[in-house]
Amino acid sequence: MSLSVTYARAQLGVSAPLVTVETHLANGLPAFHIVGLPEAAVRESRDRVRSALINSHFEFPQRRITVNLAPADLPKEGGRYDLAIAIGILAASGQVPGEALENYEFIGELALTGALREVSGSLPAAIASAAAARRLVVPQGSGGEAALAGGEIKTAASLLQVCAELHGREQLPRAVTETATAPPPCADLADVRGQLRARRALEVAAAGGHNLLFYGPPGTGKTMLASRLPGILPPLGARELIEVAAVYSSAGLPRLQQRPFRAPHHSASPTALVGGGSNPKPGEISLAHRGVLFLDEMPEFPRHALEILREPLESGEVRISRARAQVTYPADFQLVGAMNPCPCGYLGEARCRCTPDQIDRYRNKLSGPLLDRIDMQVEVASLSASQLQEAPRGESSEAVRARVSAARECQLERQGKINAQLQGAELDKFCHLAQSEQALLRHSVEKLNLSARSYHRVLKVARTLADLAGEERIGPAQIAEALAYRNLDRRQTAPA
Repeated sequence: MSLSVTYARAQLGVSAPLVTVETHLANGLPAFHIVGLPEAAVRESRDRVRSALINSHFEFPQRRITVNLAPADLPKEGGRYDLAIAIGILAASGQVPGEALENYEFIGELALTGALREVSGSLPAAIASAAAARRLVVPQGSGGEAALAGGEIKTAASLLQVCAELHGREQLPRAVTETATAPPPCADLADVRGQLRARRALEVAAAGGHNLLFYGPPGTGKTMLASRLPGILPPLGARELIEVAAVYSSAGLPRLQQRPFRAPHHSASPTALVGGGSNPKPGEISLAHRGVLFLDEMPEFPRHALEILREPLESGEVRISRARAQVTYPADFQLVGAMNPCPCGYLGEARCRCTPDQIDRYRNKLSGPLLDRIDMQVEVASLSASQLQEAPRGESSEAVRARVSAARECQLERQGKINAQLQGAELDKFCHLAQSEQALLRHSVEKLNLSARSYHRVLKVARTLADLAGEERIGPAQIAEALAYRNLDRRQTAPA
């Protein structure tokens, strides 16, 4: 047999398209050609495969070898196709049986000795392989991650072990999910003294998945509060764990056992936030999928970097378009920001020397459309030494998490999603208001000149407040509190 077909999986975002590896041996001067890979990757893969075959004591065919990775227009990079190419050459030259290859897929980089090295993106490949009802062979180092997808995932340490499986002499071990290590403990919300309104806002944001902005002087606890948010969020569900693991697998990062908390520095570029590059990788907003993206000193971020958050905040995903491919990454994250009221941070105090123009320029770094997408904007006021000393220790994160989890379970049972994700007709159905509440909200919207988006976000926050209170209907108290979390007058001492 001089022609063989094996299967591999490419890495394109969090998806893994099928790659058909066709190998043909023809008469003529010995040559080894690989088509369908970039030229640099062709040279590297060719040398690795040849050395791995020879050092594994196989015969490298002295014929004209042509390997085609189809489809040709699918971007392919890295050494993940080495194993499939080597198996294809062995099958085409009759050194391994080719009849069983239809039921297998292979990913793995070959060392010169024939050993297999782990590759990134093994989990998306395992999910796609299970859907296609084929066995996937992965390196041992990638087995624990790939096993999360279920299906028939087998691990191998070397090319020789894979060939023994194909010959029926040995059975490759099935991949076993890695034993989950306990995540590091989250900081306790009880450490925050005072700041009852900010603590309440944090609980509401956690219960409904709402975006939140803390503003106030330096040292008042804005960052401290934000860092406590993961500790009061409910744990990831089984499906969410796989979603997060797939993103981290495509980025080549260790998988998480808890909700992500990403806090990039304000010098982060737009590409670092949204993702991209010549070979697109997920950015911070995708690495925060199903978790929290915290932007400390938010006005210090480049304005262009902040503006690119607007679409993902609405759609829950980000599409990266490049000349070679378009990649879609999930980006369903909860945005938490922190900022000062002015450049020096001490607006309203005697030591503040900021001019009105400086204050306006500072606040205008956050555009109106971006602020409109932040459901809750809460002041974190400074406390005196006596207030700090007299303030009792607050509720623990565990106690708050119990209420947050109960509210989220109520939302999932009622509507199948959390309140922040409600759209269109779902708002009319699940956020229905009586006539008196409609009149109150209508009057407030007209007086505050709120946009339609702000109107809907007030409804969502009010629905979360009702869920925390255990009430079926939204009352005037919930509407009033939800409106209090929106401060849209940019000329007040507290920014909007």
